[in-house]
Amino acid sequence: MSLFSHRNPQAQGVGMTSQRARDRMVERLQADGIRDRRVLDVIRHLPRHQFIDEALASRAYEDTALPIGRGQTISQPWVVARMTEALIEHGLPGRVLEIGTGSGYQAAVLAGLVATVYTVERIEELLRSARRRFRALGIANIRSKHDDGRLGWPEEAPFDAILVTAADAELQVALLQQLAPQGCLVAPVGPPGRQVLTRIRAGEDGWLREALGPVSFVPLLGGTG
Repeated sequence: MSLFSHRNPQAQGVGMTSQRARDRMVERLQADGIRDRRVLDVIRHLPRHQFIDEALASRAYEDTALPIGRGQTISQPWVVARMTEALIEHGLPGRVLEIGTGSGYQAAVLAGLVATVYTVERIEELLRSARRRFRALGIANIRSKHDDGRLGWPEEAPFDAILVTAADAELQVALLQQLAPQGCLVAPVGPPGRQVLTRIRAGEDGWLREALGPVSFVPLLGGTG
């Protein structure tokens, strides 16, 4: 039984939400270029169907983004895997800040890999739902906060890594300032239709910026709701 499902029998799923469905999804991710075995193993065992509305459960293991309400989505599994892979490629961070909790799925993937995840969500309704999912799955190494994600979580900074799950035209300076020396930040950057998954790492002469490929994300909004 998996890291997650032994805590909640419903997490095992049946039919289109079964372990076989997850295995097929992981095979597709591998075929599409995801290589990190640690990332693939966590995704293989994490019940994505528990992070979406029951009416969409039969589509949980398709490689597609799905609506979660309030104009937000749970990201495409390939994007979750690629962002996670990029975040840990140069070393496994201990403390990770996530901006945009959403359904909680990305935070749960990170929680299977790192010591502590700090996640900030501006929409209180989504955060409450995500917290219920974390409790149901017995995930105890996620700390969450209802706040404007663009501000980060300065009281808990610095972070070894920061992952942003919504797109902004430019990187938020406040987030870069909360990154530990030698830290890594992964975020979609750019206007709608021209967003690029971007990785920022500290180098000898300042920040090293890498473009990892085109993506499409909901916008990073300010305030709380």
